Amino acid sequence: MRRLVALRSDVEGVSAVEFAMIAPALFVLLFGLFDLSYNMYTAEMLQGAIQKAARDSTIEGASVHSSELDGIVTKAVKSVAPGATLTFNRSSYANFTDVGRPEDYTDLNANGTCDNGEPFEDANSNSAWDASSGTNGFGGARDAVLYSVTVRYQRAFPIASFIPGQSDEFTLVANTVLRNQPYGLQESPPTPPVGNCT
Repeated sequence: MRRLVALRSDVEGVSAVEFAMIAPALFVLLFGLFDLSYNMYTAEMLQGAIQKAARDSTIEGASVHSSELDGIVTKAVKSVAPGATLTFNRSSYANFTDVGRPEDYTDLNANGTCDNGEPFEDANSNSAWDASSGTNGFGGARDAVLYSVTVRYQRAFPIASFIPGQSDEFTLVANTVLRNQPYGLQESPPTPPVGNCT
């Protein structure tokens, strides 16, 4: 009987049991914080590199050095996320207000979609209605250029196995818009041809 009473009042090992109970939640919290910090740092490195590359892209003749400019961004990101894959895109617009805007069209059937032969302004002259009116590439003097980089990499911490809905791969997108320097006269954009939606 004395042994049962002594066992009931014995508290040795309680700390180990309590730690075992809270350890899973603690590790999920720590991995989540580490993952968040890592992704934020990678995003800052990407944003800084893309800002510099975009500024260097605004000078005359930069288009022949596009692979070098993209290489600088790649090197900066891969110093943090070595296995990252990067996708680059440049679109030029005549004005800042045009960036990211769709080509204008007349919505004859009022369904919010360019379809059924509705007329549209083909601002980038590719004979199809686009959700973005920009033209691929560096553009010309005084054009506004949207420089976009998409980065994909495997998460550094195994957070996906602990939190439902998370993927093992993380994706970052960084954008910046700068106007090309006035190294020449900006051509007046021609009146865009009118096409019909399909």
